[in-house]
Amino acid sequence: MTVAPDFVVLTGFLGSGKTTLLRDYLMGPEAADTAVIVNEAGEIGLDGVILREEGGDSQIAMLSNGCICCTAGSDLAFTIDRLLAAKPLKRIVLETSGLSKPGPVLRQLASLAEHRLRVSVLATFDATRGTEIAAFEEATAQWAAAHRIVVTKADVVSPDALACAREEIAVLNPLSEIVALAERSRVVAAAFAPLGNVAPMPTLPETAAATLHPRIAVRLARPTGVLAYDDLAFWLDNLAGALGERLLRLKGLVRVTESERPVLVQSVGTLFSAPRPFGEPQATPPLFLVIIARDLQAGELEAVSPPGLFAVSSWAGPSALPRTLAPVSAARI
Repeated sequence: MTVAPDFVVLTGFLGSGKTTLLRDYLMGPEAADTAVIVNEAGEIGLDGVILREEGGDSQIAMLSNGCICCTAGSDLAFTIDRLLAAKPLKRIVLETSGLSKPGPVLRQLASLAEHRLRVSVLATFDATRGTEIAAFEEATAQWAAAHRIVVTKADVVSPDALACAREEIAVLNPLSEIVALAERSRVVAAAFAPLGNVAPMPTLPETAAATLHPRIAVRLARPTGVLAYDDLAFWLDNLAGALGERLLRLKGLVRVTESERPVLVQSVGTLFSAPRPFGEPQATPPLFLVIIARDLQAGELEAVSPPGLFAVSSWAGPSALPRTLAPVSAARI
């Protein structure tokens, strides 16, 4: 049986070190059977030139339809189909433009469900700039969508600054796995390592809730009881409609009357995967949704219809939540 390749969406803001991270990875033996798709805004594919010169035997495909985040079309899907038809691959890495949001990229992958790609989003976090670029909507969307966030330029900051970067990431996206290491070789290896079957919930400092970026809100929505599936679906649709692009990430567990097992609910932006059973029927994990949103107004989540399905509170750390959650599956997103 052919094993589906990993598909890594490598994202990060302008100048955050995405290309350097990818280039270092491609120079190592772990990158065997890796294909790279470089997506750039602009007329000159400088990053693609760099990768061609230093990327060993890895395949490079330059997209021709401009920035994925703003141009619809089948070019990405066609490129991936062509790569998969050419040779067996362990992984495909799509390096997006620094101004791309992951949501539109993932939508284009929906047409490739037959390949059952194991998709993950890998974002970079520049330790020298920290959250100062959080004013840019693209940066916050990239961090919030990520299953793994890698601190770049860690070798040029102090240990205290590196620890601060880890804490900032845990506040911005408590659902992500964090790679914050000073040794470059370990960073590269950990960045592109396969995600496990579960993604650990990071430890959030007790003081972190007070240090959230003013434009980014992390909320905990606890179901008030066992929900009808149609009510849950209606609520999620209305949430997406109310927040639009301000909805950055959602993930959690809910019980519905139609299932003996809790269902896992998750989205990147407004792209939702179908809720699916999670865990064992007899399991009693805490039930919750973690919602990451931008420019959230007071009472906005409570106003989503049908009312009363969830009790909403500010995020106060993961102590009451399961230590593990399954990552987003490419077969579904």
